[in-house]
Amino acid sequence: MNIFPAIDIKDKKVVRLLKGDYGKITVYGDNPLETALSFKEHGAEYLHTVDLDGAKNGVSENSDIICELIASSGLKVQTGGGIRNEATVEKYMSAGVFRVILGTASVKDPAFLKEMVKEYGSKIAVGVDIDDGYVAINGWTEKSDLSCFEFCEELCKIGVSTIICTDISKDGAMAGTNRGLYRELSKRFPIDIIASGGVSDMEDVTALASEGIYGAIIGRALYNGAINLSEAIKAAKEADAK
Repeated sequence: MNIFPAIDIKDKKVVRLLKGDYGKITVYGDNPLETALSFKEHGAEYLHTVDLDGAKNGVSENSDIICELIASSGLKVQTGGGIRNEATVEKYMSAGVFRVILGTASVKDPAFLKEMVKEYGSKIAVGVDIDDGYVAINGWTEKSDLSCFEFCEELCKIGVSTIICTDISKDGAMAGTNRGLYRELSKRFPIDIIASGGVSDMEDVTALASEGIYGAIIGRALYNGAINLSEAIKAAKEADAK
């Protein structure tokens, strides 16, 4: 299993939200690149970034910062948040992004998603953000009428190869991740699943890895010291070897 340390960016700062609530924000740093380089020092190969301003407003306001992370961190960067047109996708692709994550656009404009998958293949992933069983959009501020499993079925038909699935009720709460959800998704769909939201301790890491999940995103637990990044990467690799 691959470990993706997370950098969420709002107002150019490194932050975390609690359950997607923009009113419950904790600032962890003023320099996203500095944070990314510290992850690399601890053995990270990948980085998950989200432009929170973009996710909410539909405009990639922090794209220049994310492009700097892509160019200067030495990490394989996947990014999402406000990516709702081809020009933004192309900007990240030109910068050398590892993977672009489409969220709201994939729900509201399936034709756009199909075109991007056709054009860029496995470099396009979809964020499946779950609010009480349904897919949330616009920075988690609205709930669509698509259920999680209905949406994933459509994504498989389109040819999406990777989803980043977040149980919003778990995100940032430090109460454990929704292992049952990821287990069910992995059984039902032939797609790489990256678990996100509530990965709070090493038990979560080893449990997800033992289920054969492709990846796990770790955010707040890294920033508050509940998970040591080097240990998490080692544990995930050991689980793969079993």
